Amino acid sequence: MEGEEAVRGVLWHLGGLEDPRQACKVVYPLREVLLVVLCGTLSGCDDFVEMAAWGRQHLGFLRGFAPFTRGVPSHDTLNDVINALDADLFEECFAAWVDEVCGGAPEIVALDGKTMRRSGSRRTGARPLHVVSAWASRQRLVLAQEAVADKSNEITALPRLLERVALPGCLVTIDAIGCQRELAEQIVGQGADYVLALKANQRGLHASVRRAFEERRLHGDFGLVVAQTTDGDHGRIEVRRHYVLHDVAWLKGRHDWPQLAAVALIEASVECNGALSQSRRYYLSSRPLDAAAFGAVVRGHWGIENALHWVLDVVFGDDHARVRSRFGPRNMALVKRMAINLLKAPQDRNSLKVRRKMAAWSTDYLGALIHGKT
Repeated sequence: MEGEEAVRGVLWHLGGLEDPRQACKVVYPLREVLLVVLCGTLSGCDDFVEMAAWGRQHLGFLRGFAPFTRGVPSHDTLNDVINALDADLFEECFAAWVDEVCGGAPEIVALDGKTMRRSGSRRTGARPLHVVSAWASRQRLVLAQEAVADKSNEITALPRLLERVALPGCLVTIDAIGCQRELAEQIVGQGADYVLALKANQRGLHASVRRAFEERRLHGDFGLVVAQTTDGDHGRIEVRRHYVLHDVAWLKGRHDWPQLAAVALIEASVECNGALSQSRRYYLSSRPLDAAAFGAVVRGHWGIENALHWVLDVVFGDDHARVRSRFGPRNMALVKRMAINLLKAPQDRNSLKVRRKMAAWSTDYLGALIHGKT
């Protein structure tokens, strides 16, 4: 049936998931549970109570995709299944689905983390869940996610996240916490290049790069490639000058950084309401980018904040989500990222917020999202 083909596009890759319930006690198949949760999330539902209520109102629509012979699962059933579902396997299935959607390796992959602030519990002492996402900057799709283990940090999650993504030919960007030699080696080993923000966490290397730029600028900018951009909006004017130095053989030899091909500097001057602020940011790159291309890559990296993290907070209310048990926070974080990928497919000019409302207003529009025919 047409619904069956549509489900292959969104949920077929999740067919390898194992139902965490005892087979003899399963009343609502896992496929039906996932459909209700995904469709409810796309349609503006913020919790399992709303998802179950939405499902009861749209049972006929859901039966276009699965039998639902016993109707729609209760909110308790939805909650229990999502909490118990194997999060590692769920994330692997998601990454496989996105790889098929992308139809090839993305050009720029940005890695960054976000905390679900209300997923922790003072009563149990559980810390809020922190999830690191891989973001295709130009395709504007979530590629994969990896949860940070309790009492750990992003450094431990980044290698596992990189393993989930097909990287050959890509350019991987990470902020300063990811400026680690081991991560650079892994990225290069997976056939990709890197642009890593460099701060004082790499004290010796940071000092060497800073001195290199200071000396060259003091003596006439020899060897530097320079580009400038200017942005202005709402009374705020920002001027960014990008400097790239390709003569880094001495630096590579001194610090033994994998495949280092260039170092870069961004000087930003921001004027807002008559006040002027200035900043400098340094970067390492295994690809010999020119200054203009380097600036575009860095701006592309920060797209993960605006196009993913901001959307999760403002459109999906991520910071207010109260799913706290077992794998529930990780699994719902993944469902929201799946919904974002589906909502980004339409070629209209509507915002994601409007598209989510349209999915709630019209099952035809919701069906088109799932069918990939928007």
